[in-house]
Amino acid sequence: MSPLWLYRIFTDAAAPLICALLRRRLSQGKEDSCRVLERRGIPSLDRPGGRLIWVHAASVGEAQSSIALIKRLLADRPDLHVLQTTGTLTSARLMKNRLPERSFHQFAPVDRLSWVKRFLDHWRPDLALWMESEIWPNLVLETARRSVPSVLVNARMSERSYRRWRKFPRSARQLLRAFSLSMAQTEEQANYFQWLGADPVKFMGNLKFSAAPLPVDNAALSALVEGIAGRPIWLAASTHPGEEEVAAIVHKRLVREWPDILTIAVPRHPARGEEVAEQLQEGGFSVSRRSLGEAPAGDIYLGDTLGELGLFYRLAKVAFIGGSMAQFGGHNPLEAAQLKCAVVLGPDMGNFAGVAHELMEANGAIRAASAEAVADSVAYLLRNDVERNRIVGAATEVADKNANTVERVHHEITLLLDGA
Repeated sequence: MSPLWLYRIFTDAAAPLICALLRRRLSQGKEDSCRVLERRGIPSLDRPGGRLIWVHAASVGEAQSSIALIKRLLADRPDLHVLQTTGTLTSARLMKNRLPERSFHQFAPVDRLSWVKRFLDHWRPDLALWMESEIWPNLVLETARRSVPSVLVNARMSERSYRRWRKFPRSARQLLRAFSLSMAQTEEQANYFQWLGADPVKFMGNLKFSAAPLPVDNAALSALVEGIAGRPIWLAASTHPGEEEVAAIVHKRLVREWPDILTIAVPRHPARGEEVAEQLQEGGFSVSRRSLGEAPAGDIYLGDTLGELGLFYRLAKVAFIGGSMAQFGGHNPLEAAQLKCAVVLGPDMGNFAGVAHELMEANGAIRAASAEAVADSVAYLLRNDVERNRIVGAATEVADKNANTVERVHHEITLLLDGA
């Protein structure tokens, strides 16, 4: 029996376990109590008339990168609507304010066949777009069984994932052949998909290059600029557990040269705010929290709010990109580069390997392998305005050069939507 059949049998039989897991997530604040039925394929909205494109993204990063494409698709077709699904509460809250008119959000159903069928019966998409690497077997195969064209957009696959999939070649081929087209971020990743059986595969570039700059509330920006009162600033952005400790080490190093330095730390998951604040306070740091409405005083200002990273990138001249020191594959460095903030990358940028490679090739970022190296790099950039501006300029050129990726992706999707 194939692994895919075993998976289907398990997810069918595990209904009580899945329901218990959803209840636990609900009690932990990881699900929306008003919309948790969407996770069982029960919609909270009616399907709009006309053609509908369904865009599925795993979480915040993938959802954010899909917005430029969604806007481009809607601009051409006044009768089109877009359904975006994600799997996290954070992404749902963020997309509420960022999705354009004629697009809307639902939570993705848990990958259990009866719930998947209920979801597809209601929404009846004319085209399905899967962002990056979010491949759920029941959802993918059932969509294909209904002859709905599917596209793997901005597809990425690490070497580690490729080696893992090679252990199940028939299953990999069956899943990847369910897509009408796979559009890879890099040529190397395109090869991985082809070797595993995807057909056709095209190298299109990274859609994240086409994302608009992160938004900002100008009133909030002005208030923070006034509250910071000219103190030197650096930013630890989208941090994961262990990386706030890195920020603390960097702060101790920087305060020797800049006694009034302000470290801004923005946890990737704002719900960790209280936990992070306690850890830093136990380490002897004075901490103020944005979620509590506190002014940016003391050693470390914790940006434990949702959707304000654009605000902090505009405040800081230098940022360390989180997830890259804690084996989470890093986060999008172009968001900082677009806002004229020089970036320091940790050793693990697996989720953005292509972007990181282009930035390093253009000398548009600095790589640091340890907390001490991050501290040295941040200090160097704060000390050298000319070099910092040069790095920012190089990173901006990389982003601008690749900004038309959305047009290439849009063209391919249009051909499928029109039945070419």
